[in-house]
Amino acid sequence: MKKIYYAALSYMIAGLASGLFYREFTKANDFTGGSQLSVVHTHLLALGMLFFLALLALDKLFNLSGLRMFSVFFWTYNAGLGLTTAMMVLSGILTVQGTTPSAAIAGISGLGHIGLTTGLILLFITLGSASPARKPPTPNSPAATDLLKCGWPGCRDWLGRAGRFVVRRRACPGGIGW
Repeated sequence: MKKIYYAALSYMIAGLASGLFYREFTKANDFTGGSQLSVVHTHLLALGMLFFLALLALDKLFNLSGLRMFSVFFWTYNAGLGLTTAMMVLSGILTVQGTTPSAAIAGISGLGHIGLTTGLILLFITLGSASPARKPPTPNSPAATDLLKCGWPGCRDWLGRAGRFVVRRRACPGGIGW
C-alpha cells in the first residue's frame, strides 16, 4: 500500500515539476508554438498521480498489493509511463530548440504506450483474481453467534477445532450465512 502512495506522490512531484519546466523553458527560449512539453504535465498528473490514488482505494478494498501479479503490473505500468513521458520531454525540448524530432523518438514513445497498455491489462487480470478483503468474524460478533446457534449440518464448520474461525465461501442452508 505504501508503494502505491509513494508512486502517486512521485508522479505529483514530477507532474508539477514538468509544468514548471515547460513554462520556464519555453519562456527562456521565446517559444510560443506547440510542443510535447505542454502535455507532459497533464500526463504525469492524470496517468500517474490520479491513477495511483484511485488504485490506492482499490487496494484498500481488494488487497491488490498482496498479490504476486500486482508487482508485475506495477513495474510494467511505471516503466511504460516513464518511457512515454521521457520521450515526450525529449521531443518537446527538441521542438522548442528548433530541431525536428526523429521518428525513433515516436517509436520509443510507442513502446512506452505498449508498456502502459500491458500494465492496464495486467491490472484488470489482477482485479479479476482478487476478492474483496473481508475480515473473518470474531467469536463474539453477531455473525459468529448466529452461525453457532444454527443447527443445520455444516454450519459448525465455521468454528474450527481450536476455536479459530475458518472462512468458507458458502451460505448457511438455514439462511443465516453470509
